[in-house]
Amino acid sequence: MALKAFTSGDLYRRFKPHLLMVLAQIGYTFLYFITEASFEHGMNPHVYITYRHIVAGVVMLPFAYFLERKQRPKLTIALFAEIFILSVLGVGLTLNMYFASLRYTSPTFLASMVNTIASLTFIIAVALRLEDLDLGNPRVIAKVVGTLVSLAGVMTMTLYKGPIMAFTLKRYPAQLSLTTWMSFVGAAQSAFFTVIVEHRKSAWTMGFNIDFWSTVYGGVVVSGLIVFIQLWCTEVKGPVFVTMFNPLSTILVAILAYFVLGEKLYLGSILGAAVVIIGLYSLL
Repeated sequence: MALKAFTSGDLYRRFKPHLLMVLAQIGYTFLYFITEASFEHGMNPHVYITYRHIVAGVVMLPFAYFLERKQRPKLTIALFAEIFILSVLGVGLTLNMYFASLRYTSPTFLASMVNTIASLTFIIAVALRLEDLDLGNPRVIAKVVGTLVSLAGVMTMTLYKGPIMAFTLKRYPAQLSLTTWMSFVGAAQSAFFTVIVEHRKSAWTMGFNIDFWSTVYGGVVVSGLIVFIQLWCTEVKGPVFVTMFNPLSTILVAILAYFVLGEKLYLGSILGAAVVIIGLYSLL
């Protein structure tokens, strides 16, 4: 019995990162649907981004403050400028475009597009000479083929019915604190942008309905809990391990969209998703 208990505990410790990443992808899957329901209810995507990251910043602030007091470096003007740019690319600009596109596409398409992040990152890294393009190296050839196949899969789904900012992490290694700063700065940037494009004061009003719950879910679960899970798994298993689970969300979204929302599942969607996943794993 003792040996069995030890074996079970050992298996749990061994596969704990895998289990957490599966739960994270399930969390992302529900995010697509709850935000789409909120947008159909009338929630402005830009207001949603602003409120969501205010919630995320407030939730993560005490954890960042108490857990990283000794490792948090001094915030200089230059470092804050880097965080500001990182917030633009990671929150203010990217997420506003990301969720605005949900109004014009579908959860399945949006989840599939996430799988191109690794491919596009590789292309940008090569263009900026952060990655060597040695075609005599089999590993590089696999990356190139995986990139092309992954992008081809997205094109199939569509038509057939900056480098990674790791430089800031090196200068500001307190990840929880960095995420908290990005949440607050990104929320401010999103609010500034929203004021320009949205002149209705009523758009900022939120009742105790799907709009409220989608904001709380996005802020607490996704920008809080899931980000923490990804940071922990990245530290334990590495960033490639975390990226490998992205296709799971694509599959789950496609299944739920078909059975729950009655979204039409075209042959091109199935083939495109399969090609994207194959390309992604070839790249990784």
